[in-house]
Amino acid sequence: MQANSARVVDEWLPVKDWSTDAVKEWHADAPVPYCWTYDSVPGAGDWAGTSRCSCSLCVFASRTDVLLSVGRRPRLADLYAEVEVEQVRGDSFRADWRITDLIRHANTCGAPDPGVVCPDDGPEFTALQQQVQETLKKDPRKEPEMARHSGRALCDGCTDHN
Repeated sequence: MQANSARVVDEWLPVKDWSTDAVKEWHADAPVPYCWTYDSVPGAGDWAGTSRCSCSLCVFASRTDVLLSVGRRPRLADLYAEVEVEQVRGDSFRADWRITDLIRHANTCGAPDPGVVCPDDGPEFTALQQQVQETLKKDPRKEPEMARHSGRALCDGCTDHN
């Protein structure tokens, strides 16, 4: 714990400073399992999935992790792109990547094998779809022109999405 007169900072997650190998070694004997998303498929134990466990389609994720998520959660990726949210709302997935380009890249240029595809077919996903559709009926927060600019190329040899 660190403290000064202005605030107290508790370090509750020391693993954030560990190397990936140290985390894997700890998990080998740990009493708690790690999240299945780190593996190619649930239970594989191969650590061939995402490099970090966060929200699906996290804007802070690496390109490989985002492309893996597009493959694992195609309906969610399509919802992000539904009715061209980036065009309608003026919000791109990231300043340098549009979700439509990521989906196109995953489908035409290759992406990591998702290993597992989440169906996203339950009532929670249906409610999320309805919420997105209702939100899109509202006035945008900024001019849609901001999202119409293309981002950087997603790979060196692929021109299908440029």
